[in-house]
Amino acid sequence: MTRPSPPSLLVLHAVRLLGLADSAAIAERARINHDRTGEILHDAQQRGWVQYNSFAGLGGWSLTEEGRTENERQLADERASADPDDVIGAVYRDFLPLNARLVRACTDWQVKPTSEDRLAPNDHIDPAWDARILDELAALNTALAPLIERLAGVLARFAGSDTRFDAALRRAQAGQNEWVDRTNIDSCHRVWFQLHEDLVATLGFDRRTEY
Repeated sequence: MTRPSPPSLLVLHAVRLLGLADSAAIAERARINHDRTGEILHDAQQRGWVQYNSFAGLGGWSLTEEGRTENERQLADERASADPDDVIGAVYRDFLPLNARLVRACTDWQVKPTSEDRLAPNDHIDPAWDARILDELAALNTALAPLIERLAGVLARFAGSDTRFDAALRRAQAGQNEWVDRTNIDSCHRVWFQLHEDLVATLGFDRRTEY
């Protein structure tokens, strides 16, 4: 049976996954109402787990080192009780080859080598090149759904990444190219990156040594 996560974990974890975000974005990512999110953030600030940073007219919450340590402790405790059969670890192993394909697809979306420049930017004037990449993203979309179903069967907070990825892909297929890899919207790349970070954080892995 799936396990719901406590609001305090969801909010702190959302800060980690988003990197730097305002309270509205954190509330949306954590799926906690805005007022409750604000209360949790201010409590975490008093504990030294989060800090509010502002520069160039922009501001947002981020984790402190103490907050990252606390988030990792909460995730480890949650997983120890919710996932005795290591379902999350098994899904992660199935995810890794898909992740390599996603990285390749996003690279090809950004770079289209020519005889003069192997790092030439993709100008998106070759419909066959872009269609091949969108087909690969569609295949990854299909493969992602059962992985999320398995994860959400253990921890409810994993639900939704597949629908977010599908929504971004549909926009990209409709000609909105930014929905493939833009980092400031819920693009295919951003959804996938956050899921990857969620997996390694939950499992206590270091992304620098995961391969």
